[in-house]
Amino acid sequence: MVNEMLSRSALFVVYENGQRLHEDQHFQDHIDHGVPIQIYLGGVHQEIGFVEWFNSRSVRVNNIDFDRNVFTFVSRPGY
Repeated sequence: MVNEMLSRSALFVVYENGQRLHEDQHFQDHIDHGVPIQIYLGGVHQEIGFVEWFNSRSVRVNNIDFDRNVFTFVSRPGY
């Protein structure tokens, strides 16, 4: 679940630890705020790091492109 709070006249979105990421805005928020993500394949951990780049097909983390239709991405704030 995404929690929204108003602070200093700007809207900030707070992601919960373990929240699944799937929308473009989710990945952009993680880039903008330097929040790490964890990547899974079939429930098995593959990688953790910061989103460097994304498009409609893939997400780049640690200089590796992960297919958005194959991998699961979750938020890891505080990691």
